[in-house]
Amino acid sequence: MTVAARAGFAARGLIYVLVAVIALQIAFGGAGHGRQADRGGALGELAERPFGSVLLWAVGVALAGMALWRLSEAVFGGSGTDGSKLSKRVTALFRAVFYGFVSYSVLAYAAGDRGSGSGSSDRHTDDVTARVLEWPGGQWLLGLAGAGVVIAGLWIAGRAVLRKFRKHLRTGAMSPRVRPVVEFLGVTGGATRGIVFAAAGVFAVVAAVRHQPGQARGMDDTLRGFRDLPAGPWLLALVALGLAAFGLFSWCSARWRDL
Repeated sequence: MTVAARAGFAARGLIYVLVAVIALQIAFGGAGHGRQADRGGALGELAERPFGSVLLWAVGVALAGMALWRLSEAVFGGSGTDGSKLSKRVTALFRAVFYGFVSYSVLAYAAGDRGSGSGSSDRHTDDVTARVLEWPGGQWLLGLAGAGVVIAGLWIAGRAVLRKFRKHLRTGAMSPRVRPVVEFLGVTGGATRGIVFAAAGVFAVVAAVRHQPGQARGMDDTLRGFRDLPAGPWLLALVALGLAAFGLFSWCSARWRDL
């Protein structure tokens, strides 16, 4: 489980770094060479690298390891004094399901199903939103889901700012120079990730209020929305650097996470 978890953190970090690179290209280089700034775009970028197929299989297997580790936390409890609390186990179960889905999509993509894992998050979000709005009470369901994403994003950002991640790291194993760098990456990366989630939730709420599925946005359109604000590409570049920081922090977690 230790090996599986550390491999999963490393794979997650790689995906976030690739998304950040694409976002930077969008900010200053037009359309980002046609890539989507989301998981699908990151997989496409990875597939074009030397030994890209091998890398895709490695990422998919590593994410399966992350799902397996989270499942073990749900069944047996996690590390720390509160690792066996019911709330922690339920959260771990949801994370196991999420990473299991992500792993499946990456492995399917590596096996040749280019429609799996590589699709536009924006198109998928539009499809799901349109389907929900067709249900009885769909507007309320979508609005509540969007509000939930906003709250979750703010919670993620708040925990990062409060440095809640420190209790999960073996800070004693870090050198005095490394420790503040890791903390900076954790705060910056976690806060940025939370802000992006919250922004996506706001767009979902707007889609519900206006009853317009196109108002909801996936990760790519959410990031491009930062570029449309008064600060323009510089704001998107700042967000991209924050996502890169989260990717680097994930690599630090692969090294120093207390498992």
